[in-house]
Amino acid sequence: MNTNLLFDFTVDKESNTVNIKREFDANRELVWEAWTNPEILDQWWAPKPYQSKTKYMDFKVGGRRFYAMVSPEGVEIGWHIQDYTSISPKTNFKFLSVFADKDENPNLPGSDWDLNFSELNGTTTVHISIYNESRERMEKMIEMGFKEGFTMGLNQLDGLLANLKK
Repeated sequence: MNTNLLFDFTVDKESNTVNIKREFDANRELVWEAWTNPEILDQWWAPKPYQSKTKYMDFKVGGRRFYAMVSPEGVEIGWHIQDYTSISPKTNFKFLSVFADKDENPNLPGSDWDLNFSELNGTTTVHISIYNESRERMEKMIEMGFKEGFTMGLNQLDGLLANLKK
């Protein structure tokens, strides 16, 4: 198992963009599946002790994932919408991410996510660009602990991928 994996997290305040580059010790097909299959996604997407609970996911252009973050006590603390805007199988997908209420009413503005997947010698790199319409929204996302929470989720994905490879 490769334990020397790249992780780069930068905030570009000029363009209101968060850029993340993360390597995984798994082939691209498996990493893609972990990002696009709701049963797998829910196992790592939320930082522990929280859980992600997908109500439904239709992974296609024009489709949507609607999910909640759930506290250890089972309380749904926040609903989220991901509207898929572009999909190039195994290499790239894009979505608009917005907070919502339990009835799927969006709390705009959201952020535009662009994920690119590449593989070299069995190691997959995921490049993530998260564009926010305003610096205020981006800074709020950072203040809410996005870097720490997302880093925890990505680390959980590492462990999950190691188990899925077996």
